Amino acid sequence: MSKLYPHFASVAPMLDWTDRHCRYFHRLLSPSTLLYTDMVTTGAIIYGQQDFLAYNDEEHPVALQLGGADPGAMSKCAAQAQARGYDEVNINVGCPSDRVQNGSFGACLMAQPKLVSDCIKAMKSEVDIPVTVKTRLGIDEHDSDDFLYQFLDACVDAGVDQLTLHARKAWLNGLSPKENREIPPLQYDRVYRAKQRYGDLPIAINGGIKTLAESKAHLQHVDSVMIGREAYQNPWLLTELETLYTSQPVIIERDNIARQMIPYIRQHIAEGGRAWHVVRHMLGLFQGQPGGKKWRQYLSIKGPRASDAETLIEGALEFRQNSALRLADIQ
Repeated sequence: MSKLYPHFASVAPMLDWTDRHCRYFHRLLSPSTLLYTDMVTTGAIIYGQQDFLAYNDEEHPVALQLGGADPGAMSKCAAQAQARGYDEVNINVGCPSDRVQNGSFGACLMAQPKLVSDCIKAMKSEVDIPVTVKTRLGIDEHDSDDFLYQFLDACVDAGVDQLTLHARKAWLNGLSPKENREIPPLQYDRVYRAKQRYGDLPIAINGGIKTLAESKAHLQHVDSVMIGREAYQNPWLLTELETLYTSQPVIIERDNIARQMIPYIRQHIAEGGRAWHVVRHMLGLFQGQPGGKKWRQYLSIKGPRASDAETLIEGALEFRQNSALRLADIQ
């Protein structure tokens, strides 16, 4: 088993959210949490005109999530991922969107355990890094434990190195991706039972986890927790998750994290990018803090047109601080 596992916490792959700028920011908050790319299709990697495997060295440990269902293409992309230095390659068997279904991958692959097994075997024949699977508990009316175990057994028999179970089933027809993240009920107990069934195989739980306390409760039953939207909307949670790895308290300041992003934003602008590509991921840094709304407001208004990183970040910090001081005076 790779030294990457067991891993106590990770940030879920979230399409259009967990890009390399987001992951660089998240890594400043937690040195240890495993970070996943947003899903990249095999077609984009093999035929795309841009570099879909680009990442920052600071992101390690970082895993590539692949969308695809052709064993040859999946193994080819896994080999490229390993060559580029990724720490893991993950197969998406959880996304229920129409676009993904039209490509015959994502959650609909739960109905094709043999094909997923073939993908795992093909990928493992090409790489030494862990090959993992992220999946739902079921699809449509197929949501029994027997259906789930038939799929997971195929993955295990193929040599999968880790499983992440989103503790909901997916409706492939009738619900949007957003609704599929909210409407199907969470069934954590089924993930716990899967862990009991597969013993030493590392299993992570995903879905609706928002606090360190909830994470610790899940870790009594499974090996790892995967945090989704909460890590994006309230990224300070990652500093709390770091305590799962060390007994020493994590001592960092939000203002310092914001300022540490200035050179990165400046470099991105120098390479032809926009500040907004980066700072949009930082809107939640002061979530729940005095002046947090003002921080978001300033970045949302100034960020899309900003050309100077230091002016933007220092201006947002000052705007937030002044608002927080006014609130303190009122109280």
